[in-house]
Formats: sequence, structure tokens, C-alpha cells
Amino acid sequence: MPDTLPPSPKFAHPDITAKGEIRASVGWTGLKTLWLNTGTLCNIECRNCYIESSPKNDRLAYLTLADVTPFLDEIDSPAEIGITGGEPFMCPDILPILEAALARGHSLLVLTNAMRPMMRPRVQEGLLALAAQYPGAMTIRVSLDSHLAALNDAERGQGAFAEACAGLAWVSAAGLPLALAGRKALHEDETSAREGYRALIARLGLTLDADDPKQLVLFPEMIARDDPPEITTACWGILGKSPDSIMCASQRMVVRRKGAPAPRVLACTLLVDDPQFDLGATLAEATAAPVKLNHPWCASFCVLGGASCSA
Repeated sequence: MPDTLPPSPKFAHPDITAKGEIRASVGWTGLKTLWLNTGTLCNIECRNCYIESSPKNDRLAYLTLADVTPFLDEIDSPAEIGITGGEPFMCPDILPILEAALARGHSLLVLTNAMRPMMRPRVQEGLLALAAQYPGAMTIRVSLDSHLAALNDAERGQGAFAEACAGLAWVSAAGLPLALAGRKALHEDETSAREGYRALIARLGLTLDADDPKQLVLFPEMIARDDPPEITTACWGILGKSPDSIMCASQRMVVRRKGAPAPRVLACTLLVDDPQFDLGATLAEATAAPVKLNHPWCASFCVLGGASCSA
């Protein structure tokens, strides 16, 4: 036998990196945010969508109120319930799902592109009714790929920027708590990006603080074939980070795969297709063991990018 084994590919072994070091993992600290992925169907198809949502992609099926209720019943104290997709306002049960979470005393963070599905009269009326019944408990966070129309539309389709801005204006005029989610574009730093969004906020007359990272969330780029370093147990000290600050320490996501008999709970919002991040059928199952950071996005988005999908 040879004295040494050939190096393995990066992100191949759950416990050991390609260099033979101990891979970092993240233990459970308690629920901050439970994400509900309402399905991968979306009214648009973004070029950079990490989950490949589109008008035709239904590999994650619509969640129903019956799907969601057992998970809400597992939560024993108020938490943040995050709603994502796809486009959540395409989900037939979206309004009952929102009401079920609010009625249990949870806060809501609803992610949307603020386009046609949100602007349907039935949805608008439902949102206004929920906002009146549960004032301040539901935040609508609108995604824009850029503060510049041309760059945004290059990703989302011609006219998407103008349509989203109209949706933003409606949310603001309705008095609903509002946030923006943008990207740290490859051609500008965070300071420049915040200045660009600040100008857009002023132009639209929105009541948002561009310097508040909860009101304007800027996500790092996620590149499908990126090659970040693997995160080892030594990295926590080197980077001055705590594993408790990483998204999977306090967040999980519920999905229902097309044709599956029941929903499943995943480690986070990003990794929907990797079976090692499918953690169980209940929250109790999905929080029993540490999550091993065995994916490039664990490094580029969460640890090195310092990002979190929650508020």
C-alpha cells in the first residue's frame, strides 16, 4: 500500500476536508426562523436563481395549510416564520398559511418579487386584512437584483424592474412593514451598492434606511461553480466567527418535493437538492445533530460571505 492516499475532491467527505483537516460543523442553538418554501413555481425566471425557480419548475410543490400546521404546532414559543419560494404569492394557500402563523403569535418575513402575483386584488385584500389584524407582525421583503433597471432586467426580464417598483410603492403606501433584498454585485462594493439603493429608495419615496442591514439586505454572490476554501474547525478562530452565528444554528426550511408523501425539513434555505442536508420529517428530527458544512455555499454565502436569509 502507498504511504499516503491521493487527495480527495473538495466537499466530498462529510467529516474530513480534501487536505485531511476536520470539517467544521454547526450545532443547534434553538429556533430563530422556520422557513416555509411554498414551491419552486415563479412568475419569472431569473438567470441567477439558486433554486432555478420558473413558471415551469414545480420540483418543489406548493405547500398547503395542512402541510404547514404540524410544524407550527411543534414550535413552543414565538419565532420568525420566513416565507419563500418560488414566488410565494402564487401558492393557493398562501393567505391561510400566513394567517396560521400570525394567529400563533409568530412574526412573518415574506419574500416576494412584488410583481403580478402579489398585486392581484384577492392577495392585496388579504394582506391588508392581516396587517390590520396583526399590526407590525408581517414584513414584506422585496427582491431586486440591482438598483439599476438595466442590470435588474438583464437578470429578471424586460420590464421586471418597473413592475417591482410599482409593487414596492403599493406595499409602502399600504403601510405594511417593508424591506429590500439586493445583491452585492460583482462590479461594486457594499458601500456603492447601498448608495445606489439609497437613491432608489428616495426616488420611490419609501421609508427605508439603506444603512440598516435588516431593512436593506445585501447578499453575496452565489456562483454555481465557485471554488471557495473548505471550512475547518480551525477556521472559527482564524476568522473570529462563532458557529452559533451561522444560519443553520437557528434556522430550518420545510419543503414538499413533487410526488412526495409528506414535507421534509432541510438544514437551510439554499441547499434543496443535496440529500445530506435533508434532516428529517419533523423539526425535532431535523435539529438533533450538527450540520456539517460540506458544500461550497456553506463557505461562500454563510461563513465567508457572512450572510443569513432571515431578518
